[in-house]
Amino acid sequence: MSGKPQFDEVAVIAAAIEVFWRNGYAAAAISDLTEATGLSRSSLYQRFQDKDGLFREALAAYTQRVLRRMNSAKADTARGRLNALLRAFLPDRSRPRGCLIGRSCAEISALSKAGQAATLAAAARQRDVLAGLLREGVAAGELPEDADIDAMAWYYLGVLQAVLNFPQTGGDPSMLDRMIDVAMSVWPGPRVSGS
Repeated sequence: MSGKPQFDEVAVIAAAIEVFWRNGYAAAAISDLTEATGLSRSSLYQRFQDKDGLFREALAAYTQRVLRRMNSAKADTARGRLNALLRAFLPDRSRPRGCLIGRSCAEISALSKAGQAATLAAAARQRDVLAGLLREGVAAGELPEDADIDAMAWYYLGVLQAVLNFPQTGGDPSMLDRMIDVAMSVWPGPRVSGS
């Protein structure tokens, strides 16, 4: 025996993402995970140590996927990229509603210390992408130099999480689209000298 796993790790982690995304960490039973991944309990424990180990790897893979999507937003301006980023996450039928990162933040007290740290790091990475866009806006003169980048990054992270999670509470795509319009109207214009 080679000692290497005899299963497709990418497929296993993708299946685990779906379970944690749909059910949350606390409600995701080992039996749900073994059924979804096709792994036996012993294989799951041998490779991932426990549910928490599988959760952390699933969250890391999910976070990478979300960050790729966030970073793929294209437009000619930083403001345009932020607008495109938010609209890229409007609900569609191709993925479960909600956000695994947001869901994990909501149930952070149920997570291990390592799971809590991984969740907070995932949210911080999302916020960092948004702060980077805002800093680009300052550098390009789209935002005033004294713009509160930190507060704005938190604000737009809140908007992104609302876009992802409000469909579960009845927010339809047209309402969320209008909410993004309102959120983008908060982007302050550059200061004009002499005003």
